[in-house]
Amino acid sequence: MSHNGHKPDHPLERMIFFSDAVFAIAITLLIIEVHPPHLPFGSPWQAYVAALLALLPNFVGFFVSFFVIGAFWTGHHRAFGLAGHYSDRLVGPNLQLLCAIVFLPFATAFMSANAGMLVPSIVYALTLVVSGLLSLRVTRLATATDIVRDDVPSEAVTLARTRSFGVVAGALLSLGIAFVDARFSQAGLLSIIAFQALIRRIVHRRYAGR
Repeated sequence: MSHNGHKPDHPLERMIFFSDAVFAIAITLLIIEVHPPHLPFGSPWQAYVAALLALLPNFVGFFVSFFVIGAFWTGHHRAFGLAGHYSDRLVGPNLQLLCAIVFLPFATAFMSANAGMLVPSIVYALTLVVSGLLSLRVTRLATATDIVRDDVPSEAVTLARTRSFGVVAGALLSLGIAFVDARFSQAGLLSIIAFQALIRRIVHRRYAGR
């Protein structure tokens, strides 16, 4: 992997490739958990429509988790794009993050199969909270002084380090909503977009006058 002509240490490159593969597998497993309906031959079209509508919670869970995992991958990609050197300190935390990401398809399927129920909604939201916290840790390590590239501006480091707070905040909001009415817990995840936009705005304003 190269970034603006800079080639990271070989072990760092291997870690990035491995992480990308795990993210890709996890995001693919989401749709595998959505099983297409099988109806007897000659069933009326209304039966097929009803069968698809019955899968609506699964489709919602798939699309929500697809973009959530995509957000985690984007943060991981940007953080390691700023890294220029390898450190053994990255291995353990990075594997912990990938473990949480791989668990997300199960949490998604569990919630989708039990839509509107408290415990599945809590499991899903907590999985996102843990994933977000682990992402924060990995990003902080990947942008540490002895790992980050010398030419990376401070604003880029700060933005990379704070982006995952948006996911954590949205997941915590989703968790809170679950205790009030689990049917609407996933709606709280939409706030991730707003939180991340707010974080970007705050960081840009902080460095605008420098």
